[in-house]
Amino acid sequence: MSRPSSPDFAGIRQQALTELSAAADPAALQAWRNRYLGRQGETQKLLDGLKSLPPAERPAAGKAANDLRKALEEAWAEKGGGETTGTAAAPGELDPTLPGKPYPSGAVHVLTQTLDRITDIFHRLGFALADGPEIETEHHNFDALNTHADHPARDEQDTFYLNLPPGPHGRWLLRTQTSTVQIRVLENRKPPIKIIAPGRCYRRDEVDATHGIFFHQVEGLCVGEGIGLPHLKGVLEYFFRELMGEGTKVRLRPHYFPFTEPSFEVDFSIPGKTFRGKEWLEIAGCGLVHPNVLRGVGVDPEKYTGYAFGLGVERIAMVRHGIPDLRLFYENDVRFLKQFAAHGAV
Repeated sequence: MSRPSSPDFAGIRQQALTELSAAADPAALQAWRNRYLGRQGETQKLLDGLKSLPPAERPAAGKAANDLRKALEEAWAEKGGGETTGTAAAPGELDPTLPGKPYPSGAVHVLTQTLDRITDIFHRLGFALADGPEIETEHHNFDALNTHADHPARDEQDTFYLNLPPGPHGRWLLRTQTSTVQIRVLENRKPPIKIIAPGRCYRRDEVDATHGIFFHQVEGLCVGEGIGLPHLKGVLEYFFRELMGEGTKVRLRPHYFPFTEPSFEVDFSIPGKTFRGKEWLEIAGCGLVHPNVLRGVGVDPEKYTGYAFGLGVERIAMVRHGIPDLRLFYENDVRFLKQFAAHGAV
């Protein structure tokens, strides 16, 4: 077998320079570069072939190959290819000289921004976060909240029941309110308790500009000794002033909820702002925790009292940002979402 001989570096150089001189257009120049300086070009093949030479010849051959590459790159630059010298790629290869493709950065969804703001205010008031399952039992969603068996909310026309065998706490369903969390907290902890429970709820509603089959709610609960209506109203007034701005007024209107007694609808009024021509807007529900609810979880209503309230996150976001249609939150239209990308958690 014949011994491999060192390449004719001088001959290759002369041939390459002659071809470069004859290249008269950009396509010919690029073809020349791909042939001699590309990743699969002649110069690279020479470097790859050095390992087949006898060890004693490799240093000199390696220097000659590198000198050849340097000479061809300089000739290429002088010919007009200097902007991509040593970095441009053959067709189909990565070209690091091309400008990068910009990718838009993500942003916090407007509902998450609103929920973060709500949570921050209640944290300052001493409320802790609590969480619970979205798939609930009939007991935790209705029975433990003093909701009678014939209450309309328990109808299949209003609640999503799951096609599962009933458990020890009744049928399974998608929770209709985060009030279920207050029951789970009261079952496992003794007063004093002061929590908020944000989360998603589900109801069988006709989908329109103000209703959907799911929504986000924040449930608030405070149970301890000597808790009364002044505490509830003070918390709500402070919360809505912080959320909607100084001058915001809050009023409580008598209402009925099975799990509170007395119960109230909460309205607020913002100076200089009207809601479809009206000064006041209904925004939440609240009341003092019903004694039956406390007894059902083993809390003595003679010793402990408390209040509870529920807020709709979507409704608050619509008011704060002037959003006319609830469905915009969930359509994932980037044109809508980008309006809130610069706001941060406000």
